[in-house]
Amino acid sequence: MPRVAIATLGCKVNQCDSEGLAEKFRESGFDVVGFGDEADVYVVNTCTVTATGDKKSRQLLRRAVGAHPDAVVVATGCYAQASPDKLAAIEGVALVSGSADRSKLVDAVCRLLAARDEGRQSPAMNIVTDVAACREYQELPASGWSERTRAFLKIEDGCENFCAYCKVPYVRGPVRSRRIDNVVAEAKALAARGYRELVLTGIDLGAYGRDFGGSPDLADVLAACASVDGVARVRLSSVDPRDVKPSLIEVMATTAEVCPHLHIPLQSGSDEVLRRMNRNYTRSDYLDVVESARRRIGRVAITTDVIVGFPGETDEDFEYTVELARAVGFARMHVFAYSRRTGTPAASMPDQVPENVKQERSAALIRVGEELSLSYHGAMVGSTVSVLVEQAQAGQINGLTDDYVRVTAPGYMAPGELVDIKITRAMAGFVSGVMETTKMKAR
Repeated sequence: MPRVAIATLGCKVNQCDSEGLAEKFRESGFDVVGFGDEADVYVVNTCTVTATGDKKSRQLLRRAVGAHPDAVVVATGCYAQASPDKLAAIEGVALVSGSADRSKLVDAVCRLLAARDEGRQSPAMNIVTDVAACREYQELPASGWSERTRAFLKIEDGCENFCAYCKVPYVRGPVRSRRIDNVVAEAKALAARGYRELVLTGIDLGAYGRDFGGSPDLADVLAACASVDGVARVRLSSVDPRDVKPSLIEVMATTAEVCPHLHIPLQSGSDEVLRRMNRNYTRSDYLDVVESARRRIGRVAITTDVIVGFPGETDEDFEYTVELARAVGFARMHVFAYSRRTGTPAASMPDQVPENVKQERSAALIRVGEELSLSYHGAMVGSTVSVLVEQAQAGQINGLTDDYVRVTAPGYMAPGELVDIKITRAMAGFVSGVMETTKMKAR
């Protein structure tokens, strides 16, 4: 039986794609092994969101070629879509496949293995197609990508926002939504395998259904997944502020299984920077969305992404971001220093911010984020929360609340169980407490 190893860089969607690809290899008679094991095929699912992603992708490919010179080494994913010739030029890379070619990838690998076994050699095969022409969601074998007791369920691909700093629309193509019956079928399969929480994910998750004419939309698919027997929680990954519609908020407010957690990327608190980023909303728009969610849902955690050092960002612009972050009171912030990406409008903008200034602003905003997280967690002290246990070892349990707070407590409960924990201590990164009672939702 041939053996294949897959390494994944980048986002949760890439992880889902890799898991679906692994399942497709299994269906074709392959044994899927770890990337550090001996294999006949090594696949690197690349990322190109930042220059670091590009670099790590190249490093992994070269490492696989150097350590396993007789294996078939494959580059796939977003960086392969963006720069196929650059990756094909790496000595030893046998196949380059883009972000929309995964259904062809296994067949191409089988042909390369047959050629290798017959002693035939050929230049790197390039099967990258024009992702801009893709109009339908590409189904891979259902699997979901899991983290302990949570499973990530991909329901959408592609993005049409064309933010000035981002290469994603160029390497993922237009919005393609997964048929709701296929989503529900996979949700049922994951629940049957024991996963208690499903995380709906996509490249532009809030755009789900746009290619269907707006129906069904994200609110509909969220409600459908929440109704699946055995699912205790359904969580959304990142949703653009323009897509946090009243219908979505209503489902979150009225459906017990839907987690009261919204990850809404901010990117900047300055209207001028948002305009240059082509984000198509203002700081006032963002605050209105947060207020609407809190007014209707009540207890809801708002987390976010922020980019510092975007071209032209002044000290005043940065202070607007800090001010807005404090006004919202984010439960958690992911802070990124702007990464210049060739081929995007921002790469050629004037007034590029010096690297040292970007790093100073990043460090300062991270400190603000830690203060806000500590404040959010501090408000939990004395309350009792429901925790989905993910790990239990060395006399400690570790899991997540429905509003995405990491909790530890002494004792033992099996992973997948829901347990009530009284919070006694808060830190910036997590809270701790003591177990009170156990409650299991019927599977």
